[in-house]
Parts: sequence; structure tokens; C-alpha cells
Amino acid sequence: MTHAPEVPTFAYDDAEDNFGGASTNPTQRATSLEKSNRASRDTAGAPYAAALAVHAARDSTAFLVPGHGADATGLGLGQAEYFGERVLELDVTPLLDGIDLGDGSPREQAERLAADAWGASRTWFLTGGSSMGNRMAALAARGLGEGVLMQRSAHSSFVDGIILGGSSPSFVLPEVDLEHGIAHGVTPAAVADALAERRASGGDVAAVYIVSPSYFGAVADVAGIAEVVHEAGAALIVDAAWGAHFGFLPELPDSPVRLGADLVVTSTHKLTSSLSQSALVHLGHGPIARALEPHVERAHRMTASTSESSLLLASLDLDRRDLVERRDLLEASHDAVLAAREMFRADGRFPVVSDAFDAYPSTVGIDPFRIPLDIRATGLDGHTVRLRLAREFGVMVEMATVSCVVAVIGIGKTPDARVLLDALDEIAADVAAASPATEVPGDSAVVIPPMPGPGEMRIRPRAAYLADAETVPWAAAIGRISADSLAAYPPGIPNVLPGEEITVEVVEFLRASAAAGSHVRGAVDSSVSAFRVVVE
Repeated sequence: MTHAPEVPTFAYDDAEDNFGGASTNPTQRATSLEKSNRASRDTAGAPYAAALAVHAARDSTAFLVPGHGADATGLGLGQAEYFGERVLELDVTPLLDGIDLGDGSPREQAERLAADAWGASRTWFLTGGSSMGNRMAALAARGLGEGVLMQRSAHSSFVDGIILGGSSPSFVLPEVDLEHGIAHGVTPAAVADALAERRASGGDVAAVYIVSPSYFGAVADVAGIAEVVHEAGAALIVDAAWGAHFGFLPELPDSPVRLGADLVVTSTHKLTSSLSQSALVHLGHGPIARALEPHVERAHRMTASTSESSLLLASLDLDRRDLVERRDLLEASHDAVLAAREMFRADGRFPVVSDAFDAYPSTVGIDPFRIPLDIRATGLDGHTVRLRLAREFGVMVEMATVSCVVAVIGIGKTPDARVLLDALDEIAADVAAASPATEVPGDSAVVIPPMPGPGEMRIRPRAAYLADAETVPWAAAIGRISADSLAAYPPGIPNVLPGEEITVEVVEFLRASAAAGSHVRGAVDSSVSAFRVVVE
């Protein structure tokens, strides 16, 4: 278990009236002391969160940003009424002495503790989510060279980084479950073949980017891929956005950084407890990771806000502490997840799709906290089922495909999964009881074609993104060069990149996905009726 360094002690000095405040009001002074004592209890073991709470407990007057002034007066009243005054007190500007300013600050201590917890040599706190981390990773990789080999089922934010850095990408295709249209991972052999093909064509590869675990919980052989990548002299970057909990229970896969990855991006808000939009980037060990470090640091400065949210930073610190210290909650949650999966198996009508992932060589394990269910027994498509679950039963699931819905259970949580099973049962019964002649709104499934392969990359992504572009109807876009990155979301896999030729298969897939209720990131409009293309 990781142990925190001693949290800085902020002494209450009665003579100086609580941290040097000027108040002489005994009631106000007592209230400040009470706040300080409560802060110490709530944030033990979390140095950044503790320092922030101590600052919030001070009897001080703010003549600096943020404009709400950390109190419930003026325009701050509406914020306090909605969020609570405590949120305003903790929402502070960056670069404050005793919080994040200077060497050895509580911010630095918190990041060192996070590096220890996940097995990294260094960790950066992010307030822009894993999307920010992916852009950082792509920019850092560009510092090693222009060639990047990337898993095609990458998140579109990594493509954004490719565009920003002007890298030259090539691709390794993941294995795909054709029955459910699910992209899994890549094998070490596939990565080796793609590296050899790239080098045979005269191109260099400075970094390789893979995704593990996948959106559906498939875990790749990170250690095996790291060996192949390092033998080729390249850096391995792992998008582990969905694997922040890995390494904290022996029954789970290990943290990718302990398996040889040089850079790991992870969204702690997805499966652990930090607030939405908080994330981490971990640096690995060894000479390649050391060569990456200055590029990662520069990429962080370029992509981070100069007004990072102290609330998000504190949530990362507390999340790390609880992952390390609350093993009891993690174990109880793991037991509950296994019981939920067994409940669906025993029922038999809605198979757990990831039970069959071991049929794919790219998958060496699964994340049990993602439960993808085959819902075809309802008689409806997954998008329709997802909407009905939310609207009629108040049951929210993470995502849907034509044949599946995916339930996500955060580690440390123990929800009653029978609520989901009972709702699916009711939906199936309603559909079965409906007369074939009776049209039920929303029950006509939209047929989505299989996820298409990429079109030919005719110019580099950055050149296409910055080129003169025009908007044309979808039919006229076929055969043209895309100026945009388009991805049906979820899961955010780029279906066409800037510089690639737009194929009829891509157009059909994106339009059908939009019609089925998916959001197509980067599209001109919600129905994908038109495309931005390069003027040739």
C-alpha cells in the first residue's frame, strides 16, 4: 500500500487570529477554527485537498479571481444556492502559496503520491479529461519523430493531437466482433507486422498508440506489445481511459505503466471516483520514457488551462487516496459486479457479451466492471432499448450498439443490477405483447451497416485540416478528401480522418448511426447531411 508523505500542518494561531486574518469577532474566529478542524478530518492523506480545505477555512477577504469571491453574496448567491457555499470556498485561483506554488507544494506531493499508486515515474493531474491527455500524448510523441503507428479504433482526441503536431500516422487494425460490431484490441504480432510494413515503405515510427481496455472491457497484451515496440526503438503510449482502477485489486489487470508502457492516459472519473473531466497522465520507466518526459511537460503546458479547476484537482487527490486506502470498498464492489454478471448468465436471455471475448487473440483479459449485454431478445435494437430504459424506468446505461447495451459500475459502488434485468424483462414483455399491426413509436430499428475500414489517406491530416474547404451534400462528398475528423460517439472511434478519402461505406455508416441516435462528433449537422471536404 502506498503511504502518503506527511501532510503539511497549518497551525491555528489564536494570537494571529487564524492564519493571519484580521477579524476580532470571536464567533467568526470559532467558525474558522471549526472549518479548519473539519477540513483536517475530511482530507487526511490527501495533501492537495487538505491544503485547499485549509485555505477555504481561512477568515480572509478576496480581491482576486474567481469573481464569486468564495462567498454567497452578490452574483455568488445563485451559485451558492445551487451548488452550496462549500463549492465556492474551494474554487480558488491557481498559483497560491501553500497549495500549488513552489517546489514541494501540496500539488507536487499529490502528483508524486499518484505516481506511486499507479506505478509511474511521474504523474500529471489533468482538468481536461483524457481528451486532453491524448492530445498531450500525440504532441509529446511528435517530439520523438513524425511517424506514429496508431490503433485505428483510437479516440478522436488522439487524432486531434496528430493534427496539432503534424505527425504522419499509419494504422494497425483491431480485431472486430462482426456479430456485434465491437472493436477489440491489437495483438503484438499485428503491431510487429504494421511496424515492419511502415519501415518497408521508408517511414519511421517514433511511437505506437494502442487502446486497452476497450470501451467494452477487452484488455490487450500490453506487456507483449511493449516488448515489440521497444525492440523497434519506439515509445508505447496506452490509452487506458477506461482502466484507472487497474492495479488496485489482484483480480484486475495491472496498471499498463507497470507492464512496460512509456506513457499512459487514464480517466479517473470514468470508473473511479474523481469528478467529471479529471484525468491523469502517467510516465513509465526506462530510457524511452525519460526521453519523452520533457516533451510531455511541454505538451502539458500547451494544453492545460492556466485556470485549472481546484475542485477537479482536489477530487483527483482524494480519489487516489481512497483507491489506495479503501481496499474493503473495492473488494465489496468487485464481488457485487461478479454477482451481477452471474445473475445475467443464470437468466440466460441477455448474454454477457464479454464472456466470449477470449475467442479473440487480442484479448488477454476483461474488465468485469463493464457489463455488455446482448439485448436482441427484447426484439428491439440497443439504441431503442437504451432510450426506453432511461425514459420509462430511470435506468441509465453507458452506451448502446445495434445489438448491445453496456452497463458500467464504478469501482467501490454496489448498485442493484436486478433493476436493470427487471427493466429489460418488462421491455421484452411489452414488445412480445404488442400486436404486429400496432406501431409502437421508436420501436423500428434502424439498420446500421458494419463499421467501415478507412479510406485512402491522400494527404496528411494537418494539411487537410488547414486547407481551403467547402461544404457539399453527402452524396457529392464520396470520393473527396475529408477536411474533418468524424466519429460516431460513443465510442468515439474516428471513421474518417482529415486527409482521407470519404468512401460510400463511411457515409452510409455515419448517416445510419446518426439516424439511430448516435452523436457524430465533427459532423456539419446532426443528420450528417453534408461533409466538409478539401477544395482540390
